[in-house]
Amino acid sequence: MLRRHVLPWLLFLVYSSLKLTWRIRVIESASLKKALANKEPMVFAHWHGDELGILYLLGRYKAAAMVSTSKDGELMDAIIRRFGARTSRGSSTRGGASALKGIIRLSRDGWRPSVAVDGPKGPYHRVKPGVFEISKVTNGTIYPIAVAADRKHVFEKAWNKTFLPLPFARVVVVWGEGLPAVAREADSRDPDLAKRLEEALANAGQQASNLIAAP
Repeated sequence: MLRRHVLPWLLFLVYSSLKLTWRIRVIESASLKKALANKEPMVFAHWHGDELGILYLLGRYKAAAMVSTSKDGELMDAIIRRFGARTSRGSSTRGGASALKGIIRLSRDGWRPSVAVDGPKGPYHRVKPGVFEISKVTNGTIYPIAVAADRKHVFEKAWNKTFLPLPFARVVVVWGEGLPAVAREADSRDPDLAKRLEEALANAGQQASNLIAAP
């Protein structure tokens, strides 16, 4: 009872209170602004470790996230929903296909898939095929997201080096230019697809870091 009902609310309140102290700047690429205005299908792509820097934005962009079936995933699921977004549950060992189907169903209802592309267990900053499968089915342009913060706590023991911006941190979120939707006949395991998205995420991350470093 405590973990299922009380702890999610407590974590949500702590995170929300912390977020109120952040000085947040969100940079949207020109292609994203146009796609949002035209309500075009899209898929959001980010690294696993950036999640705590973008949770509060998911509802604003009507995003739907794939969340683990683990106990930690259960907490994340509850928090994401409290920010007005949707989730589809699954993991690499239990329910992965179900989570993929769920996120596609949500996209048909107007929700935009948001994917941690190097999950669920790495390798670190190496794109997996799942995001390309979603793009193929939804015909969604892929938009990379990156986050930088000038003050943060990094969870060093986590494989994905998840970080949490500290109180009063400057936080910059960058949405990069979109990558075209993956063609139906394309191979989602094509290494060139992964390389292009990795480069796009790196470029967005560098832009975010440069803006943080600027006076």
